Amino acid sequence: MSAGSVRAGAYEAALPPELNTARDMCALVPCAEVFPGATNFSERKGQPPYVEAYDNASAQKKLLGYVMLSTDITDTPAYSGKSVVTLIGMDKAGRFVGVKVLKHSEPILLLGIPESTLLRFNAQYIGKSVADKIEVGQSRPDEGVLGLDAISGATVTVIAQNQVMMTSGTVVARQVGILAPTVREPARYVVNGKRSSWDELVKQGAVQRLRVNPEQVGLERGPEPFIELWFGDLNHPDIGKSLLGDNSWNNLRLQLKEDEHAIFVIRTRGAESFKGSGFVRGGIYDRVQVRQGADAFTFRDLDALNLYGIDAAGAPSFNESAIFIIRPTSFSAAYPWKLSFLGNRVDRATGARVFTSFDAPYWLPAAALEGGRPKIEEPDAPWVRIWQSRAVGIALFALLLVAVTVVYALREKLTRRSTHKNKWPVNAFKYSAWAISIVFVGFGAMAQPSITQVLTWFHALLFQWTWSLFLSDPFIFLFWIFIIITVFLFGRGLFCGWMCPFGSLSEAIYKVARVVGFKRFQTQLPQVWHDRLKWLKYAVFFGLITVSMFSMGLAEKLSEVEPFKTTFLVGINNRAWPYGLFVAVLLGLSIFIERPYCKYLCPLGASLAMPSTFRWFGLKRKQDCNSCKACAVGCGAQAIDADGRIDHRECLHCLDCMVLYTDTRGCPPLARERKRRERDGLEITPVDVNGYFIPIHPASSFTEQISAKAAQGPDPRMPTDSALPPHKGGPRGLQWLWLELRDHLWPWSSEGWHSQRALQVAGFSLAVAASVAWVMTAMGTLSSGAIIGWWFGWSVYEVLIRLSGKRYVKDGPWWQDHYRRASVMDMLSYVGFKNLLIGAALFLALKALGLLSL
Repeated sequence: MSAGSVRAGAYEAALPPELNTARDMCALVPCAEVFPGATNFSERKGQPPYVEAYDNASAQKKLLGYVMLSTDITDTPAYSGKSVVTLIGMDKAGRFVGVKVLKHSEPILLLGIPESTLLRFNAQYIGKSVADKIEVGQSRPDEGVLGLDAISGATVTVIAQNQVMMTSGTVVARQVGILAPTVREPARYVVNGKRSSWDELVKQGAVQRLRVNPEQVGLERGPEPFIELWFGDLNHPDIGKSLLGDNSWNNLRLQLKEDEHAIFVIRTRGAESFKGSGFVRGGIYDRVQVRQGADAFTFRDLDALNLYGIDAAGAPSFNESAIFIIRPTSFSAAYPWKLSFLGNRVDRATGARVFTSFDAPYWLPAAALEGGRPKIEEPDAPWVRIWQSRAVGIALFALLLVAVTVVYALREKLTRRSTHKNKWPVNAFKYSAWAISIVFVGFGAMAQPSITQVLTWFHALLFQWTWSLFLSDPFIFLFWIFIIITVFLFGRGLFCGWMCPFGSLSEAIYKVARVVGFKRFQTQLPQVWHDRLKWLKYAVFFGLITVSMFSMGLAEKLSEVEPFKTTFLVGINNRAWPYGLFVAVLLGLSIFIERPYCKYLCPLGASLAMPSTFRWFGLKRKQDCNSCKACAVGCGAQAIDADGRIDHRECLHCLDCMVLYTDTRGCPPLARERKRRERDGLEITPVDVNGYFIPIHPASSFTEQISAKAAQGPDPRMPTDSALPPHKGGPRGLQWLWLELRDHLWPWSSEGWHSQRALQVAGFSLAVAASVAWVMTAMGTLSSGAIIGWWFGWSVYEVLIRLSGKRYVKDGPWWQDHYRRASVMDMLSYVGFKNLLIGAALFLALKALGLLSL
């Protein structure tokens, strides 16, 4: 039996728009490919729907099994935030016989990992039973777990796919009787004879609401909901009599068998019917469903009774109503359940219809049940099982990240023990970090961070954030926590210079080449060319961000500028020769130029460099650094300019300059002072934190050691000249907070008004337009894509406005007032990062209020 095939072009493939609603599903999709031997297929049956597969070879049709479309049953999102649309075949014994991916939106499977790997992953299900306990990872026979080999680099995708396969198979298997129904203890009610009003029932939780807004199904937002339903339990005597009255409730009980259960549903708002077209299609109500655990309960016309009125005082008026009877004995009112409204969501960008469901939970109040609500042991989420199964490796990795952070935080103790001729106190730790990063993090755990994760997380933050998916890859998840924290503490150099697997591999090659005799061929680009080419990685990063807003697929193709997938995730041997050649060229150049990819091409490095502008703790400088070139000459990252200032966006934290900072024989200003003291027979005191010898006499000062030339030059301890704004020279408390808030939100200034009046007016007009755009988004008349465009346009103008009047940024911790003059890149980093946070906060707020149209 075959697993079918992943079609070339399954990435964002165009599926028939009527696929989720057509009765003859197999006329639209190749059901025969997932059920070998079947020659005939029925129309959709059941709820959720499935298709019966027959063999017409004999005179009488022989039922072979069932075919199901995953999105008819579950909308479990994969890493992209969208479902992998899968066609599944299952025989009468519950064994999977075929799997075919019709459509996916996983960028990693577009170029980074060939789609054929998903075919091989799905092939592992063939012959396995839906009754088996199947998980991604190693088999655990003692626990009855069958393991599946994951796809390296696509762990989240295959975990989501396993959920899709098992959920789809289980739901259909229970529906057709392959799996026995779940056994639940029946409810035992506490009855006190009290009658409650509608508001009291709602407050108790005995009546619940399910509301679907138009924008949730892809329609224009309006004042009315798409549908608003109220529902609740009718078997409990107190609740049922409060809702129906004594006579109607007693009549209902006469129509119910002992194990049957009744619920009511009323529509109070919205024009959409919850009864749907069921009576036209075999008497099935295809819009509503009750779900309890893994069980789904659907209703036919014989399961519905008329509901003519609600007796509870204060009940709302309604225009559609029904009493539904749940007949299977596996249902129990003692346990939580949910009402699902089933429908299709229209993708406003493509017009495609996607199956989805809208759920509202229900659980009888604890006071209404004898002994209260029963305790429920929910199975652990897949990501929890992954963390548990890899607990030792995860703990060791977390310990490694903490250790590297602590060692780097204590870097000054290491650098003081080192000299320019003996850097081993520093290099022992740094080289160890490189080795661990390359061998265990890169090739072992395959936890190389990537720009694709930045793009995916950016989109998830704006559109659909799902914690469980990101937690499914624990090493990457922990790595990003480390990256985010250390970037704001120290800048990007700790990750890029010490822990990035590819960066470590590149520099290790450079160091080894130097030892084996290539030193005479090793060089740096002329500073003028370095200063030009270093901007290339920022152009690549901004280009990828922009392209991803229109097409994640194209952005993923372009992100192949990263060599990480070829090097660690997939392997050179498993990719086409151009990818291998690209990696070979980059690593080959690393023999002669230190970290060429990191310095000039890496979009991930560029994305981390921007917040590095606002790192709290930088590397130390002294006044003499503005005239001494010792550190600049030895800086492999070429991050020290002619004035001795360090560009922390480019610094890779090799710590060579910190070693020189206190080296009394390597640092020219210290060596000069040391020789003077030795010549004059003076005491050689320790080097203080400011980089100079402690004065011999209390009355002396450190400034006596600064050369006359250095004293006249700029202060290299700040990346740019200090620039304290006049209005921030002394305020404290609430006044300081007010000025701080105004600084971030109000880019205009009197200086800018005098120098660039036209620009200020234009910017003010654009700010008003952008504000109106946010209001229109909240009202549902502007899409999320449009507001992103507006916000981007405003950000560009804000950079120009601030450069013309408020040309300063903070250096170090935000609560301090260390201001400095902003370069263009400083301002781009500040405005871009600030507005990203503001935009994300507004997006999340609008989504939380249900006001954002996606």
